[in-house]
Amino acid sequence: MEIKAADVKALRDRTGAGMMDCKKALVECNGNQDEAEKYLKEKGLAAMAKRAERATTEGRLFVRQEGNKIIVVELTCETDFVAKGTDFVELGEKMLDVTIEKGYTEITDEHKKMLEDLAVKTRENMNVAKVEVIEIADDSCGAFYVHSDKKTGAVVVVKGSTADAVKTFAYDCCLHIAAFTPSYTSKKDVPQSYIDEQADIFKAQMDQDEKMAGKPDNVKQGILQGKVNKHLAEICFEDQMFVKDDKKTVTAKLAEVGKENGATLSFASAKLYVLGK
Repeated sequence: MEIKAADVKALRDRTGAGMMDCKKALVECNGNQDEAEKYLKEKGLAAMAKRAERATTEGRLFVRQEGNKIIVVELTCETDFVAKGTDFVELGEKMLDVTIEKGYTEITDEHKKMLEDLAVKTRENMNVAKVEVIEIADDSCGAFYVHSDKKTGAVVVVKGSTADAVKTFAYDCCLHIAAFTPSYTSKKDVPQSYIDEQADIFKAQMDQDEKMAGKPDNVKQGILQGKVNKHLAEICFEDQMFVKDDKKTVTAKLAEVGKENGATLSFASAKLYVLGK
């Protein structure tokens, strides 16, 4: 049967598939638009399975606060071009909507289903890498920040006060985390195996340092512990020097803000999000 150009264009508008693919689908389906759309989707899903091993190193973080919840969605794809596209951005925002409306707290089949149409259209491997919801208690302040490249972000919840100044501090902590990308929140979160490994590295370095030769063992041990403590302070959020006051640690600044607002503050949550990690 004859397939008109207008019919091909109409199917392309519906599916985003290539003109030749649309024409072939219409031929296979005797000009039926609905059947042709289904045909293209089935073919696209089959192609998606073949693309599943391709790396998805690009993508975007989507974060929104709704009431006492902060919702994080991470979508990954193959190219920066697709990640910056209108369709990709709109999909991420729709996923936030669905997550909020239906009370989802993790990746669901609905999230995956939403991704299928765009993956078929763009012919890229895509994944819903993360769906996460952070709760903000009644006595707490929450804030979030996403860097301009949409690949790095942070969420912080400070417990103990709902004062505006505390919320501003929580936001500043988000800026700090996104800038300094700490590996852990506090020293107690660091695995002992990691601490032992770092101590072995520093000890090996000291053994090769001629300045260490002849020093008493207790002095060497003190220097070693100092190196370990310094390293932990560099990788633990609460012990880093605060981004907006480099004379104080984050913990000291937390206490200061709490005192100024008549509250005892603590971090209920301090999370770093980096695309693909």
